[in-house]
Amino acid sequence: MLFYSSRLNETINDKLQSIIMSDLQRSFAKAKLAALPFEPPLLLSPEEDEEKDQDDEYGDLRPSPDAAQDDDSSSSASSASSTGTIIPSPSKNLFARPKFSAGRRTLEPLPWNDYFTRELYLKVSRPTENVTYHAYIIPPTANGPLLVTHHGAGSSGLSFALFAVQVRKVLPNAGVLSLDARGHGETVIEQLDRPSNNTDLDLSLEILSQDLLDVIHVTQTQMAWPELPGLVLIGHSLGGAVVTNVAVNGELGNAVLGYAVLDVVEGSAIDALQSMQSYLSTRPKTFPSITSAIEWHTRSRTIRNSTSARISVPSLLRRDPSNASHQWTWRTDLAATQPYWEGWFAGLSRKFLDAKGGKLLLLAGTDRLDKELMIGQMQGKYQLQVFPEAGHFVHEDQAEKTAMIVADFYRRNDRSALVLPPKVGAMSQPKTLA
Repeated sequence: MLFYSSRLNETINDKLQSIIMSDLQRSFAKAKLAALPFEPPLLLSPEEDEEKDQDDEYGDLRPSPDAAQDDDSSSSASSASSTGTIIPSPSKNLFARPKFSAGRRTLEPLPWNDYFTRELYLKVSRPTENVTYHAYIIPPTANGPLLVTHHGAGSSGLSFALFAVQVRKVLPNAGVLSLDARGHGETVIEQLDRPSNNTDLDLSLEILSQDLLDVIHVTQTQMAWPELPGLVLIGHSLGGAVVTNVAVNGELGNAVLGYAVLDVVEGSAIDALQSMQSYLSTRPKTFPSITSAIEWHTRSRTIRNSTSARISVPSLLRRDPSNASHQWTWRTDLAATQPYWEGWFAGLSRKFLDAKGGKLLLLAGTDRLDKELMIGQMQGKYQLQVFPEAGHFVHEDQAEKTAMIVADFYRRNDRSALVLPPKVGAMSQPKTLA
């Protein structure tokens, strides 16, 4: 017995020493690996499809937003399993260093007329100003709806360009009208009651709402529509506050089928205003070229879809001839709009819930919901959709998904598809014989 006990103790000691040595070896290996220089990931082969990899010039191996949205599983879900095996195509040289040719231009601007049918210049005269609104349009066909889009502060009508193309794929008869708000894009305001050197603009919610109404009515006149088509109002950020204000005022009557608000709610918007000036102070004030501005937007993940950035970013800038090296500056001075910030969003949640028509709220994260909207969602007062993989510009980052959600939202609220039963009185009346 003593012999076996001794042998057993020796075996246990050997096992313990083996485990201790194994742990020491692993710790030593980790320390050595940590001391090695970081090896950046290889860029994809230059033959890789440009549209499937939005950020290949920057060595970003994350899938592009619109490429990722075709997969039923999210990137986080697909990476959770360590047993899956990806077999690359033999035609892909995955381990080759990229060979960028001088003629490759993945960040060159894309023209607006690849996405819209025409641009409109809509003139409106008021006692204090003459306004020439600039907008882009794809006219509706065959009694299709008109999706009226309003961009956020500092953006432009081209923010919805990629969305417009995508929504036409699922709603071929739909039209899209996308305006440049005052102080943005190519919309021009001539002030009649102020000196010419006073460039301050009234960007109050009431004025912006009236602008949207004017754009819709003057477009109807210019397009010679006998009556307005069914309208779906869509607004991003500030634009969401504008379309909600227009909807709750009811001036468009029964023409409004519904309205969609993209990534803005009252509570989080007002909270974010406190850090807005800090954010504005950190972004570049000028750019040496349009492509460098597009690059900044994609690198900073402000816009996560480089195709959309190539369309929308050029319209955000204007030439500054006084700066020889950095000739491009922001078209809209966002810091100067600070007096209007709180007025844009105050009362937004209540108006969103109270206005007539279908309601869609599309967010980049559920943490943006405030108390009123949480209660409204539990009561089924509106449709909620969340794109956690998108940034603030959800309609640019996830243009195809946004288009599909909006198309489904329109179909749910399309009154022309309703077949109403005959009135009870008409059914009970006896038929008369001739």
